[in-house]
Amino acid sequence: MKQEDFDLLSTLVRQRSGLVLTPEKAYLLESRLFPVARKHNMKSLEDLAQALRARRDETLMFDITEAMTTNESFFFRDQKPFTLFQKTILPQMLAARAAKKHLRIWSAAASSGQEAYSLAMVCAEEAAKLQGWKIDIIGTDLSREMVNRAKAGIYSQFEVQRGLPVTYLVKYFTQIAGDKWQIKDNIRQMVQYREANLLADFGPIGSFDIVYCRNVLIYFDLPTKGKVLNAIGNIMTPDGFLLLGGAETVLGVCDRFKPMPGEHGLYCLSAAYPQGVKAVG
Repeated sequence: MKQEDFDLLSTLVRQRSGLVLTPEKAYLLESRLFPVARKHNMKSLEDLAQALRARRDETLMFDITEAMTTNESFFFRDQKPFTLFQKTILPQMLAARAAKKHLRIWSAAASSGQEAYSLAMVCAEEAAKLQGWKIDIIGTDLSREMVNRAKAGIYSQFEVQRGLPVTYLVKYFTQIAGDKWQIKDNIRQMVQYREANLLADFGPIGSFDIVYCRNVLIYFDLPTKGKVLNAIGNIMTPDGFLLLGGAETVLGVCDRFKPMPGEHGLYCLSAAYPQGVKAVG
């Protein structure tokens, strides 16, 4: 691939998704964008780049961004963030929100929906404690394809074997054609999925008590990480909690948040520190 074509395509992807592609990742552009070129009746990535230079084709730019978006996810990924939610965060939030009985949870960069559905299953397990409560779980993703997949709630045998307890598979899924499994309606109805770009204004989705933004900041450069974290801080309730991936941190990136002592990957707004979380049970 010519350097000028790589620069053009990588800049477009960065501007629209935040994904930073260094020259050694040129193979990713080639492998993921060649099918896009073929879809638009082009023979090569050089033709693709030339088409972008010739005119601003929104459909083409959308397809390029969609193809480059990383869509890796699985149920109860890394386990600890969900144990932390069930055993520590949720009990504290139930006490703090006892008067209004309303809790809002955001799964940012939700991909094909496994994270948000994992949270919904935890809430289903805690149904007795949540009787009379309104629990909003919102999953958002840049990719229209992933949002549609998440809404359908259909997963392969391989996908349901990645992290999902067998008891949850039996309880919350129905086997359909072939090796496919579908989340049961009662769990699907607990989650709303929407298209949303973390680089855009996501204020209209409202404020949240708990935000999962895991394993997405690692793909951004430092200024973009800071921008996203500050924007998240703007829509979090003062005593809310943020959960990041194991390889992500706010330290040296954004001073809006502070890490919770002894709880890797869990953060609160600096103004609320050191109120912290209180383990229950």
